[in-house]
Amino acid sequence: QVQLVESGGDLVQPGRSLTLSCAASGIIFSIHRMGWYRQAPGEQRELVARITSNSGTTYADSVKGRFTISRDNAKKTVYLQMNSLKAEDTAVYYCKAENSLVPHQMYWGQGTQVTVSS
Repeated sequence: QVQLVESGGDLVQPGRSLTLSCAASGIIFSIHRMGWYRQAPGEQRELVARITSNSGTTYADSVKGRFTISRDNAKKTVYLQMNSLKAEDTAVYYCKAENSLVPHQMYWGQGTQVTVSS
């Protein structure tokens, strides 16, 4: 059974930092491209950051220079370090795993809430 379990969401003040984690089980983690997406109320889910099996990274323009995605294959975990948080970063953050060897095979986590407010 595949599971992606996100954690680390919280209520934080603008300008503060937060680190999200996504622990995977039931998959060969090292061959999966991992991504963080977010969805604000009334908005579509959007890509925040992605990291390939070779640790190549992609970021949304809105988070470049503030967020960092990383992975630990031994722990089967992907992280999202978020700095200089803004109110517009408020959303539910989801983890996604995509099998790099099997097209269209993907899994989602249940999401973790990040709220940035003073």
